[in-house]
Amino acid sequence: MTDIPDADVIALAGKLFDAARAGDSATLAAAVDAGAPADLTNDRGDTLLMLAAYHGHAGAVTALLERGADPNRANDRGQTPLAGAVFKGNDDVLDALLAGGADPAAGTPSAVDTARMFEKAALLARFEGRPEAG
Repeated sequence: MTDIPDADVIALAGKLFDAARAGDSATLAAAVDAGAPADLTNDRGDTLLMLAAYHGHAGAVTALLERGADPNRANDRGQTPLAGAVFKGNDDVLDALLAGGADPAAGTPSAVDTARMFEKAALLARFEGRPEAG
């Protein structure tokens, strides 16, 4: 017998993914505080943190990190929230992820690789000297 989530659980997860995309920090914080997994993933392996970061919501990123979300958790394609933030060019999200322990060398491509690919010299300089960026 397989464990199939009921319709209410699926609906709640959908609302949380929508809240992450919209940057609804209060809803995300309340849900995780009430027991929802901080690293809840969708069918592509995107976490709430990945979606909040990719959509440019630094406040939601911080709220999730404060509640234990893994800043280095890659999705099914090997992408991390930090690499997505580099791609999108959102400095506030980058700051929040780095403050939360994101590793610029994690993922495929990593944030370092993404910064190189898009010739973002300032980010490369920022990543240099971080032990993880080696």
